[in-house]
Amino acid sequence: MAYSEAAVTRAQQRREGQIKAHRQQREALRREVFDKLPQARELDRQLRQTAPKVLAAALRQGLDQQAALAALRRENLALQDQLAALLDQGGFPHDALEDTPLCPLCNDRGWRGSAMCSCLEELCRQEQIQELSSLLNLGEQTFENFRLDYYDRQVWPDFQRSPRENMEFVLSNCRSYAELFGSYPYKNLFLYGNPGLGKTFLSACIARVVAQGGHSVVYDTASNLFARFEARKFSRDDDAAGEDVRRYLNCELLILDDLGSEFSSPFIQAALYEVVNTRLAQGQRTVISSNLNMPAIRQRYTPQLASRLEGEYLFLPFFGQDIRLLKKGRG
Repeated sequence: MAYSEAAVTRAQQRREGQIKAHRQQREALRREVFDKLPQARELDRQLRQTAPKVLAAALRQGLDQQAALAALRRENLALQDQLAALLDQGGFPHDALEDTPLCPLCNDRGWRGSAMCSCLEELCRQEQIQELSSLLNLGEQTFENFRLDYYDRQVWPDFQRSPRENMEFVLSNCRSYAELFGSYPYKNLFLYGNPGLGKTFLSACIARVVAQGGHSVVYDTASNLFARFEARKFSRDDDAAGEDVRRYLNCELLILDDLGSEFSSPFIQAALYEVVNTRLAQGQRTVISSNLNMPAIRQRYTPQLASRLEGEYLFLPFFGQDIRLLKKGRG
């Protein structure tokens, strides 16, 4: 998954701390066992000595190799039985003296071959949510907190429905998109309308739910995204910019906020087309929010981009009174 390098680094540091604490706990348990059951210390010592003997016997050449190996195994099993019975009598778990890893799946390496283990991936997910929280104030932005009562029930002739009816439809689609991420019929959403109508709020709600589901999510404004593309192109030694661009292109969900607020140029148009087209080709999902409707998109950007958006995105309109002004008036 396309987690940021910083998130992975923090997750690895947390994992190292967890492993260190686990080892300290195991060592404390060993000391407790030996204090309460002195005989367990001797049995543990003998077991640790028989293991190298078994290995040496397996490697030794000679006619008696099999017999010696069988005898050592019997000795080892007998010691294990004695120790298990002693631990049980003392009320300790059977593996109290074993050097068990915190994660048996990866043996505390964090990786299983070339794939990240679930133990490290869970920490990366938590760090990703923390990153998103710093950008989006995820403490308040949830689908449950979305207020439909700010949207008028009076029908708007241009849309042939009321803002309230429309937002019920939009909210339902955004929530289903997030909760059914990966299986929702539409892979991409385009949220458009005037400022102050809830586009960023619902984008944040989507980010929260999808990230909590264990998927890699990148949220950024269009201005910041294009700035990182420029840094990648004009500062070839800017490794951080290159890493950011790779995340934009490869994360499972990219949320691009406020498209159209950036300064328009041929470079910006090319960068936007690269983002949209690359992610579509890879089957990755994208949510874009903008103050621009489709006619304005066609005018501002290229016909090729407009065609890709129209063919591959579900367009969800936002209309009504500015919620921020309504809140201010009610306050």
